[in-house]
Amino acid sequence: MDGTAYQAGKPAGRNMRAVERLAPHRLAPGWADRAANGLLYRSPSLSARTGIPENQKRAVAAFCLAIAAWVVFTPGLSWAVLQAISALFFLGLILFRLAAASIPSHCAPTKSLADEGLPVFTILAPVYKEAAVLAQLTRALSAIDYPPQLLDIKIIMEADDRETIRAARQLVFDSRFEIVIVPKGKPRTKPRALNYALTFARGDIITVYDAEDVPHPGQLRAAAEAFAAGDDTLGCVQAPLNWYNHDHNWLTRQFALEYAVQFHAILPLLARFGLPLPLGGTSNHFRRDVLAQAGGWDAYNVTEDADLGFRLARLGYRSDIIAPQTMEEAPESVRPWVRQRSRWLKGYLQTLAVHLRHPSKLSFGAAFSLAMTIGAASLSALLHGPALVLFVGLAIAGVTGVNAAAIGFLLLGYAASMLCGLVAIRRAGLRTRWIDAARMPLYWPLQTIAAVMALVELRIRPYFWAKTEHGFTKAPEPECPSPSQSFSSSPQPQPLHSPHGRPVTSRTRQKAHG
Repeated sequence: MDGTAYQAGKPAGRNMRAVERLAPHRLAPGWADRAANGLLYRSPSLSARTGIPENQKRAVAAFCLAIAAWVVFTPGLSWAVLQAISALFFLGLILFRLAAASIPSHCAPTKSLADEGLPVFTILAPVYKEAAVLAQLTRALSAIDYPPQLLDIKIIMEADDRETIRAARQLVFDSRFEIVIVPKGKPRTKPRALNYALTFARGDIITVYDAEDVPHPGQLRAAAEAFAAGDDTLGCVQAPLNWYNHDHNWLTRQFALEYAVQFHAILPLLARFGLPLPLGGTSNHFRRDVLAQAGGWDAYNVTEDADLGFRLARLGYRSDIIAPQTMEEAPESVRPWVRQRSRWLKGYLQTLAVHLRHPSKLSFGAAFSLAMTIGAASLSALLHGPALVLFVGLAIAGVTGVNAAAIGFLLLGYAASMLCGLVAIRRAGLRTRWIDAARMPLYWPLQTIAAVMALVELRIRPYFWAKTEHGFTKAPEPECPSPSQSFSSSPQPQPLHSPHGRPVTSRTRQKAHG
């Protein structure tokens, strides 16, 4: 990377050609192969690339056939037993939501640090076909309140994304920024790009942001102070997400309610009890050494974030929550919402398949968290639409006695979800109306459409990354003025070179600058 970094205050276009030479570099093919297949080579059973094992497929098929035969030969008994099992599962989900709403929100403890005690952060910000929001992203990252000499920002672009590269050439980057060009290759996924850029990171802490993100300026400092207060088992801290266009229309309000529950109720509850977190795809802050020990991100899992949270737990590490939020852009129409949600559900199914290959290796807490989050989300998306059709059909057929208990649980589940949504949205600092919570049952059937797409894609193109377009809503300005003017002439910090997989520690940094 020597000689390829952006120099402070110079136009990006004068240096872009030097950075582009990273792609044909003699080491680039090896870096790219490791970015795509590193986890597969290291731990094949933990990579989604190996697909669903044949024994899992046969077990699922045999189970479904056994259930079908049981229903055919003993319809009365089987229906009663299935209802009882379903009732217990949904009762567990209802109690889980009520607990998330009633137990106070949790954040990781922190320890105040002076500037000289802060670690180096590397921010990885992958952008693909994001020319519309690139300037917004650089403004948001420039506003981060953190010592510039301790900040290493990698804007990650694909080699054939000419439009975004062209947009970058029009921008001026200060000494904290560097462009990383990812060579062409498969799979074309965000985790592959992250793994590739990680090769050049010099930070002790690795942070991931998405292209449309506007993080709170104090978020990195809060993450550093959480790691300082935590023990050796703290491997990651997650910042909550919020939505700057949450009040744009009915869909964005429902999206905000749904993910307020995720980031302001469910994840804090899991973190309070030390249970594994299905991490969000952005605003994660990882210890570099822990991330290397976990094998980085799985390039073949399209929800690499959730998968990594459970993989960290397998290694004995935990994740926690910090308070400063990141603002994001919610999908504003049904088509991009369905595309995004189908990718998430496809990734959830990949994650379930990976972590259930050897269920005995899951602790009770990890199994509980996996079931209550990824499992519940996948199951509800797959069954919500068919269940509504079944209930309507039973009602029309006059089978009211059998239907009453199921409808009762359904209504109780709706009520618990509405209550949790109202509590969580208030915790998130957003305003909502009771009518928005009451309309949540109209939003959930969309999940079934996305689930069907996910099942189809899992069969025909399991590693396809459905791109979510951004830039339809103007993001808010960062919460504090950009400090880049004050240090735009500071020298570019020199990268630290260390063997692959070995973290850059404070000791190695002192030796390098000593």
